[in-house]
Amino acid sequence: MEAVGPQSCAGGDVARGAEGRPAPEARVHFRVTRFIMEAGVKLGMQSIPIATACTIYHKFFCEINLDAYDPYLVAMSSLYLAGKVEEQHLRTRDIINVSNRCLHPGSEPLELDSHFWALRDSIVQCELLVLRVLRFQVSFQHPHKYLLHYLISLKNWLNRYSWQRTPVSVTAWALLRDSYHGGLCLRFRAQHIAVAVLHLALQAYGVEVPAEAEAEKPWWQVFSDDLTKPIIDNIVSDLIQIYTMDTEIP
Repeated sequence: MEAVGPQSCAGGDVARGAEGRPAPEARVHFRVTRFIMEAGVKLGMQSIPIATACTIYHKFFCEINLDAYDPYLVAMSSLYLAGKVEEQHLRTRDIINVSNRCLHPGSEPLELDSHFWALRDSIVQCELLVLRVLRFQVSFQHPHKYLLHYLISLKNWLNRYSWQRTPVSVTAWALLRDSYHGGLCLRFRAQHIAVAVLHLALQAYGVEVPAEAEAEKPWWQVFSDDLTKPIIDNIVSDLIQIYTMDTEIP
């Protein structure tokens, strides 16, 4: 078991290889986190448990080389563990069947044979490995509650008709969900991510916050006083790289 270098973990953003294309590791992590989200939705998981599963997965591979373990097995164990952490418990049988359908569309549920029980044991053993590698630190502060608070506050600031005719709220939630395809959750504070996705959503629809020009400080600094424009720009840049990679990966 070999830990990766700190650059792979601390970076968290989309690593680029030759010719500016995503590095192989980043492409794998993108596919696997997409699988986590798809399987999580089919398992009926709420947004917070899915976010926790993605964070567990990313954090694990900050500590361990990608070649050391099957990333999809780690993903299934991350879903199983996230269900426990967020008190939305899942049965291993459901995780196995849903994962099998996601990875092999059109396939039948697995028979309860030796292969099934071996896979179940692998998920449970991998869960214990993940807990040890992460030193049992598997509770995370997610941006969701901050984004909800910021959206309510911003809605009260903006003109009602301006708010109703632009899907700022829906876009901000979508940006937050998609941010978990990369390692933003490990690089930036939850409050900063919440403000950044809201900032990008407002920019996307050309919505301006009233009286911002006359204000003593920007609206986003009212929400988080230690936030700076370079931090917002870094988060937005990472998000754009994630969407760019989405167009490059089948």
